[in-house]
Amino acid sequence: MIALSLARIAEIVGGRLADVTAEQAAATVVTGSVEFDSRAVTPGGLFLALPGARADGHDFAATAVAAGAVAVLAARPVGVPAIVVDPVAPAVSGQNGTASVLEHDPDGSGAAVLAALGRLAAAVSAELVEGGLTIVGITGSSGKTSTKDLIAAVLSPLGEVIAPPGSFNNELGHPWTVLRASESTDFLVLEMSARHRGNIAALAEIARPSIAVVLNVGTAHLGEFGSREAIAETKSELPQSVPASGVVILNADDPVVAAMADKTAARVVRVGRTQWPQDGGTLDVWADDVSLDELARPRFTLHAGAGQTRIELAVHGDHQVSNALCAAAVALECGATLEQVAAALGGAGPVSRHRMQVSRRDDGVTIINDAYNANPDSMSAGLKALAWMSRSGASQGRSWAVLGEMAELGDDAITEHDRIGRLAVRLDVTRLIVVGTGRPMSAMLNGAVMEGSWGSEATAVADADAALALLRSELRPGDVVLVKASNSAGLSALADALAGDAGEGAR
Repeated sequence: MIALSLARIAEIVGGRLADVTAEQAAATVVTGSVEFDSRAVTPGGLFLALPGARADGHDFAATAVAAGAVAVLAARPVGVPAIVVDPVAPAVSGQNGTASVLEHDPDGSGAAVLAALGRLAAAVSAELVEGGLTIVGITGSSGKTSTKDLIAAVLSPLGEVIAPPGSFNNELGHPWTVLRASESTDFLVLEMSARHRGNIAALAEIARPSIAVVLNVGTAHLGEFGSREAIAETKSELPQSVPASGVVILNADDPVVAAMADKTAARVVRVGRTQWPQDGGTLDVWADDVSLDELARPRFTLHAGAGQTRIELAVHGDHQVSNALCAAAVALECGATLEQVAAALGGAGPVSRHRMQVSRRDDGVTIINDAYNANPDSMSAGLKALAWMSRSGASQGRSWAVLGEMAELGDDAITEHDRIGRLAVRLDVTRLIVVGTGRPMSAMLNGAVMEGSWGSEATAVADADAALALLRSELRPGDVVLVKASNSAGLSALADALAGDAGEGAR
């Protein structure tokens, strides 16, 4: 973060000083990072006191200061130097997205600290933009984290890049990432997620992007939004936030995304898998001659205007072509050459854990760990990658789909889980392991059975431990295993255990 005195921070967030004099606050400068975990505090940092379901950050204020924090941003005095903001009325579940972070906030103290954090990040980002910082915002129903990692990779040759680890894309992770930037940062790459209308607009107010990327509009969080149309309206908040001087990059392969060109005053760059998309327009950046290698890593020719170059991706799955096109478009807008884009994309392997993370064990079993998140679109993409790898020259083994629940699908949960069960059969997946109980998982199993699965081809197990035991007893060299579910299903540990069972070979 840029260096700011406690007095200046108190002014920005509208807080009052506690256990520190005005003179001390003017002379004490935050030079380190802003952290919400006292164990991550570094000298010169600022600690956020947030309430949690099992612990309250206010109780760790003294520990944080002892570890080097110069002060605490809190909702009450904590006995050490602090900037105190007044609690607000407890948020209604989901209002402004707070329920996604604050599981326990009975008095509104957490909401107050989060709001103060947002105000601080907004002030810092505005100052950095004046100094030349370029902010890139990304949204979409699926692929945000993978695309964020690719964008960070293609921008790195052009300057210093700050991007969030994993999926820090909500009202806590977003400002936390913004405050990682400093005067030396050239590019700030941010994911923007939403559970309700207005969430993305609020995040864009904290750090207004000059380049926006919209990947797709699917059915993730359908239970929260109620309809795909409502999801599209929320995703369109990102292009609407870009000033007329900025650029909006739209995946024209998704007609709902392509229609967002009418939602922005900024210049629009259209990308896609064919030069002539269904809506009759033309593309600025596109791919053709797409193929996959034995590990489902895409190869294609990238076209931009009159130029072209061959791209060989190091990430897995045909769906990564669209993600790479968006990343390439961002880099080209920032001054990269086609040669730089090709080199950067070719060297950009998986970064964020549990997202199409492919490893081959010493015994020849291949694990596709995509267990961080799942929705119908990403589940379909994962199954297609599994089917390809199992039939390629890399293994010629059996394919195993170990699938958990796709959360937050609302009234469509039964239908969508049934559809995924049927898709596994249509793709000729050898074994489908349905992990978990409840109606959605029963629907997935029944969908597979009704589509033609017989005998032990489709199996239901109660939990991850049962799935792990089954796999350990039946896996053979050459088999390929996809582990995928929403994070709440807890299958990440299962995938990690499988990868480590016989030693982990090269990617």
